[in-house]
Amino acid sequence: MHPNPIFRQTPPDQATEFARDRAFGTLLVNGDEGPLASHVPFLLSEDGKTADIHLVRSNPIVRALSEPQKCLLAVNGADSYISPDWYGLDDQVPTWNYVAAHLRGTLEKLPDDTMRDMLDRQSAFFESRLLPKTPWRTEKMPGEVIERMMRQIVPVRLTITSVDGTWKLAQNKTAEARLAASNEVDKHGFGLEPSTIGALMRATLTD
Repeated sequence: MHPNPIFRQTPPDQATEFARDRAFGTLLVNGDEGPLASHVPFLLSEDGKTADIHLVRSNPIVRALSEPQKCLLAVNGADSYISPDWYGLDDQVPTWNYVAAHLRGTLEKLPDDTMRDMLDRQSAFFESRLLPKTPWRTEKMPGEVIERMMRQIVPVRLTITSVDGTWKLAQNKTAEARLAASNEVDKHGFGLEPSTIGALMRATLTD
């Protein structure tokens, strides 16, 4: 994460709730030939201490889990390029503002017979966001089809030992410069949801 402590004032519980809401990240594990990465949806437990994930059985991370492995789940939020001209200050340089959380811990395989329960819980969590649409459920699929699909995926669980968050929103600039830059982000920013970054930058003015 960013080494500047001014960008890392977010409490762990806020970073956890951000990760819970985002529910998609990059899972990273050390492999024999270097880092292994997989982009995955995940489901945090109610207490935020574990994340349930399923992986395709052929995923190299699954093959690396003959025993539990230390891992990182990186969760990215909104981001935007920031032009130095937007601050109204001299001697500035280009940068990128962003929001991210890192969940670290131990990743292990779960028994295959837990896959159906995990799939049901994950789909219920995501489908709840689509209400009043009738939620999709695994019961909609023929039994032999869902069983065949579940043989192709593996349930894994990350037991979380630390949570870090970076909210890099120009907190090292004056309030006037931050406001000016946030307004330019709204008009000209590019990245992932730059308008969200503009709003978050303005929110720091009242913190």
